[in-house]
Amino acid sequence: MAVHVTSRSIPDVNTVNPNTCGAVRELHGGEYDTNAFSHVKSEFSNLYGAVYRQGDLSFSKDGNSVISPVGNRISLFDLKNNASETLPFSTTKNITCVGLSPDGNLAVVVDEGGAALLISLITRAVLHHHHFHKPVSSVRFSPDGRKLVVTKENVALLYHAPGKHREYNALVLDKTYYGPYDETTCVDWTTDSKCLAVGSKDMSTWVFGAERWANLIYYSLGGHKDLLVGCFFEKDSLDLYTVSQDGALCVWESDTEPSGLVLKKKKEEEEGSSSQEEGEGAEEGGTRAEVIRGKAEVPKDSEIKNVRYLQRSKHFFNKEGEFNNLTCASFHKDTHILVTGFASGIFHLHELPEFNLIHSLSISDQRISSVVMNCTGDWIGFGCSGMGQLLVWEWQSESYVFKQQGHFNNMASLAYSPDGQYIVTGGDDGKVKVWNTNSGLCFVTFTEHTSSITHVTFTSSGFVIVSASLDGTVRAYDLHRYRNFRTFTSPRPVQFSSLAVDVSGELVSAGAQDSFEIFIWSMQTGRLLEVLAGHAGPVSSLCFSPVQSILASASWDKTVRLWDMMDSWQTKETLPLTSDALAVTYRPDGQELAVATLDGEISFWAPQGATQTGSIAGRHDLVMGRKETEKITAKQSAKGKSFTALCYSADGESILAGGQSRFVCIYNIKEQILMKKFEVSCNLSFDAMEEFLDRRKMTEFGSLALVDEGAGDGDGVQLSLPGVRKGDMSSRHFKPEIRVSSLRFSPTGRSWAATTTEGLLVYSLDGSMIFDPYDLDLDVTPASVRRQLRLKEWTSAIVLAFRLNEHTLTQEVLETVPHKENVYVEKLLFFLAGCLEKSAHLQFYLSWAQHLLLLHGQKLKNRSGAILPTIQSLQKSLQRHFDSLSKLCEWNIYTIRYAVALSKQRGQKRGAERQHDEDEDEEEEEEDLSEGMSQASVEDTAMVL
Repeated sequence: MAVHVTSRSIPDVNTVNPNTCGAVRELHGGEYDTNAFSHVKSEFSNLYGAVYRQGDLSFSKDGNSVISPVGNRISLFDLKNNASETLPFSTTKNITCVGLSPDGNLAVVVDEGGAALLISLITRAVLHHHHFHKPVSSVRFSPDGRKLVVTKENVALLYHAPGKHREYNALVLDKTYYGPYDETTCVDWTTDSKCLAVGSKDMSTWVFGAERWANLIYYSLGGHKDLLVGCFFEKDSLDLYTVSQDGALCVWESDTEPSGLVLKKKKEEEEGSSSQEEGEGAEEGGTRAEVIRGKAEVPKDSEIKNVRYLQRSKHFFNKEGEFNNLTCASFHKDTHILVTGFASGIFHLHELPEFNLIHSLSISDQRISSVVMNCTGDWIGFGCSGMGQLLVWEWQSESYVFKQQGHFNNMASLAYSPDGQYIVTGGDDGKVKVWNTNSGLCFVTFTEHTSSITHVTFTSSGFVIVSASLDGTVRAYDLHRYRNFRTFTSPRPVQFSSLAVDVSGELVSAGAQDSFEIFIWSMQTGRLLEVLAGHAGPVSSLCFSPVQSILASASWDKTVRLWDMMDSWQTKETLPLTSDALAVTYRPDGQELAVATLDGEISFWAPQGATQTGSIAGRHDLVMGRKETEKITAKQSAKGKSFTALCYSADGESILAGGQSRFVCIYNIKEQILMKKFEVSCNLSFDAMEEFLDRRKMTEFGSLALVDEGAGDGDGVQLSLPGVRKGDMSSRHFKPEIRVSSLRFSPTGRSWAATTTEGLLVYSLDGSMIFDPYDLDLDVTPASVRRQLRLKEWTSAIVLAFRLNEHTLTQEVLETVPHKENVYVEKLLFFLAGCLEKSAHLQFYLSWAQHLLLLHGQKLKNRSGAILPTIQSLQKSLQRHFDSLSKLCEWNIYTIRYAVALSKQRGQKRGAERQHDEDEDEEEEEEDLSEGMSQASVEDTAMVL
């Protein structure tokens, strides 16, 4: 399994997409080391920080999960178990349409460019790729699951839905419907899948037959004065409801039941093929598709009565003009409830066809982009693209089932809690959010800052969060009471660009980008202790040593200064650099310092002697695409890019580096080589993703991206201001540039996270399904492992199980072996930490952990630096179980006391009843005895007589 590389050669760089899993097997002279390079195999695990961007929301078949498009990915939010999951695939652009099959097994995902993916929701795998070549407005499976309708431009395409049979082309075109004169907006099916309705921007609704019905080929409905937002069939009927953007609802009544549709005879179909099937040809992979055009003609068979519609009634939502445009609608056919969302954030619930208002509420002041109801009709899902908000509301109890919101703008910084259970993020919207790493959901948001957050961090206790902002304040938050308990300010207003807290949590330091000073406060008193001056440029980064009170500060003045907090706040050392310093970080043991500079290099320093130990030139690894509005090539543009975020791995042997690029690089520090590059996004909806200009956007006057097409209308200006990279807070809308703003390794060493333009991406080892054995022989098999267990050869069984490195087999062996047998201590501890995370056998694994730590505590202490990630992972598991059990006990303590008191009372009552029964028994015995004595005396008297 090992790959040997010569000492002078550099291994090939693996550019890995987050959708694929793989392991790096390259080494620099020597064999593959599992412990030192295990983190390289990490793959994309989850996407936090963003819950909804744009597109259609969907509920799962059971109605307990929400399927939400987030950029070019799909996230599943389990409402019952309060957890989230991001599917391991991505499209080339932002997703706009999601179609879910009736059985909940398949989904069709379409992006902005018309590229579609057929997804299996069971295996989380991509089954088929398809391209519609034009933007798609809606995708809908038929209720019976046999057909699939896709609307694009002014055409509706009917496909055979993918079945259980293997096919070369999973989507086979059946019919093409032409009718609307403008773009289509919505589509709906009848309950029996016999007909479909298509709404359009030309204010018309078209009803088509899914089969060749003799009395219904197509039917056009008008009655609206604005584009159609939704069209819905009544249950088991051809009756139709249509909703337009101006807030009008039309109720259409059909004179024919679905059972009255007559199938066209084959003979007539052959005769009329010339008139009805115009334009048949090889299309969609060589299949012959039927074309149905909506044009006026006289029916040939006068005996068959055609289906006709009559407008039964018309209603208006905004009679008094208090609402803005109607943006989305959803109709539940079983409960006859219509939900409509408006641009003002208000939504209505009406009961049809009487149009009785049930509720009228406001969820925000932003536009509601999507609305959907689950299968039972109890829960309603809302998506607001402007705020990145996802809500699930239960209308009967009028309460929120789920309420999540990401950062309004880009995320600027993140930090892991010391136990790895929480991640805190700060964004340009001035919000500080705390996310649970197990569920992937945000559970608290702090909104005290009034400007962009530049840095966030946890204290060593794990219950205090400190954040710095451009509003001139540094704030501390308590995770016990969820409040801002400290606010640190400077004597004169400054903008803080960096932040650091020492190991004890007593000192808080922040660097200013306008006054070039560093401010030191006391966490206990909140007083300003010292102002450190000496830098001649903005302070870009701060970092405290993990082992002593030494503060490292990086500045644009091409220096890194080391400040001694114990010796009169004096400068201990000054490290000269070749360019402006952008980021600085300490190794976990405090014996090394890494600095990223503006020229794209990473230099390593020994803090004790202030000597440089090495450097990595990473300019060529910063692969940067060409922006649409730039007039220089991508190669020239990459020369001005650099790393802006650094982070050491948990073992300190590797370093993560990210910056103005779509890649995160991981370097081996000892060998100073690039081991792997992670592509954080392949979304072409972001800027600076493509290396070359798209020739389709080039004209004789230049690139079309340089033409401001949105000036003067309501959408705002499309071009960005010069130098603006994060986006304006005004009406300017342009493509955001892909970049990585912050990187952090988890204290457990099992995952790392990055804040990017895409969101908060988490890469983890736990999601990998790679079988990675080592030291295998022919006799190392699962059968031989189980044979050793039967022979009670515990040591041999555990060694063989770890050599196979298969999780289920190792767990089986561990649960069979008595915990007094101890081999492979470090690997066993690491495995115990992982099992404690998910297993229900708490006492069993706690006994193992306790026995290992008691027997090998001194040996483990001597190697504390190497096994620190293992110990922290074990601590995280124990802390999580302790928190959950302690909360459960605190909630039930009064119930337990009541049960104990009740049992005592019942015991006393039973004791009294038992004593009463015993007294009655004694009285009965005395009575029997007296009766017996009296009877004996009578018999004696009779004998005497």
